[in-house]
Amino acid sequence: MSKTVGLDKPDQFSLAPDPSRWKALAFIALAQLMVVLDATIVNIALPSAQHALHISDANKQWVITAYALAFGGLLLFGGRIADLWGRKRTFVVGLLGFAAASALGGAATGEAMLLGSRALQGAFGALLAPAALSLLAVMFTDAKERAKAFGIYGAIAGGGGAVGLILGGFLTEYLNWRWTFFVNIPFAIVAAVGAYLVIREPAGTRNRSPLDVPGVLLSTTGLVALVYGFTRAESAGWSDTLTISMFIASAVLLAAFVTLEAKVRHPLLPLRVITNRNRGGVYLSLGLAIIAMFGLFLFLTYYLQVVQGFSPVKTGFAFLPMIAGMITGSTQIGARLMTRVPPRLLMGPGFLTAAVGMLLLTQLSVDTSYAGVILPAQILLGLGMGTAFMPAMSLATIGVEPRDAGVASAMVNTSQQVGGAIGTALLNTIAASATTAYVTGHMALGATNPELLKLQAMVHGFTAAIWWAVGILAAASVIAVTLINTGRPGASPVAGSGSGEDAEDEVRIPVVAH
Repeated sequence: MSKTVGLDKPDQFSLAPDPSRWKALAFIALAQLMVVLDATIVNIALPSAQHALHISDANKQWVITAYALAFGGLLLFGGRIADLWGRKRTFVVGLLGFAAASALGGAATGEAMLLGSRALQGAFGALLAPAALSLLAVMFTDAKERAKAFGIYGAIAGGGGAVGLILGGFLTEYLNWRWTFFVNIPFAIVAAVGAYLVIREPAGTRNRSPLDVPGVLLSTTGLVALVYGFTRAESAGWSDTLTISMFIASAVLLAAFVTLEAKVRHPLLPLRVITNRNRGGVYLSLGLAIIAMFGLFLFLTYYLQVVQGFSPVKTGFAFLPMIAGMITGSTQIGARLMTRVPPRLLMGPGFLTAAVGMLLLTQLSVDTSYAGVILPAQILLGLGMGTAFMPAMSLATIGVEPRDAGVASAMVNTSQQVGGAIGTALLNTIAASATTAYVTGHMALGATNPELLKLQAMVHGFTAAIWWAVGILAAASVIAVTLINTGRPGASPVAGSGSGEDAEDEVRIPVVAH
């Protein structure tokens, strides 16, 4: 048997299928939906919360930023805690903590209480998100079953943001903004109780190595500085002194982190996890795709509400075709083909299909038809992203040693979180610059209708940024096709081998009885 230093039972472990794994998937999927939709559900409620709690315009962004900083900064630490403490235990604690933080946010009586609750939500989200993905990685070891499980997970990971827009619009319009927090409580409690009763974590997959405290400090501060740098760039500009300082600090801290991880005996993030060509390709292409998708949610929400005059609820339902496309792409295309074709032949065309959908949205104008342009664009985006997300989620943890499953899963979430921060800041900046230039140019030409000019300029800014999103998705497709070279997963078990070397192609696991 291969060496498995740091495991509970170093000499042997069993990866026999868990008879309750499909029940467990339901609760894991519910928790993942809660975390993903929480990234967007609060956006729709933000204007109401700002008014109710007298939050200034300068500070309102911190309702979003506090969550992003805590979640993005603590993900690697959360993944390592899952490996060390046990994924089931970490998952349940993360859910209960998220429920408590949500209750605090819903009951907030002032700005400080709301911001504190958002930071706590991010921290507990950083515990449960890597634990959820790594539980799937160690529970589903058969290639065909893994494809189905990750198809469901990928559909939720991709479409949860749009679900958040629907739910956020409905709750804000018919109840009040506090319910965008309270709605998490039943999600979390049901998932926690179900997970506690159903999930049986495979034996011998826990990592008992000492915690790399310097690594935790360097990675957390480095990621927080990076996410905050992009967040600040959106409001203060790229030339702002603090923005530049954050990027420099992040580069120094993360470089020190990588140097440390190469030398310490028990690293927080073993470099073998990210230097593997296939996983590196997944993290990079997935991060780029998220940059484009976050920009889309933002611009399309504003376009439908401000330009087309949709209500929050109608705006949410306008995203349904994208959700349907993602579910179809993930469960009907990706899951069915994942065991038949190499992952790059799903990810590359998937990102390219999404790029074509994004290309349609560059045709937006003040009076664009929803059925003629936005509907087909959303279907293509959903199909493409769903098809690409599913093998990406699975490939990110294939061949990883079970003791590294938590940090490998955390890297998937980190690439998504950093991609979201970059997408929001970068595409917003591009849109704002194009909008300003359009107004200036047309005012000089003697525009006579200021309101129409304002809407036209806004749409021009959106389409300028969407062109960039098209290019980013095309780049994600190229990276997926060129970097990812693993073959078609076989029908044998595909979970982590426990060996020190990562598999380039399919990974076959000897199952040893205890």
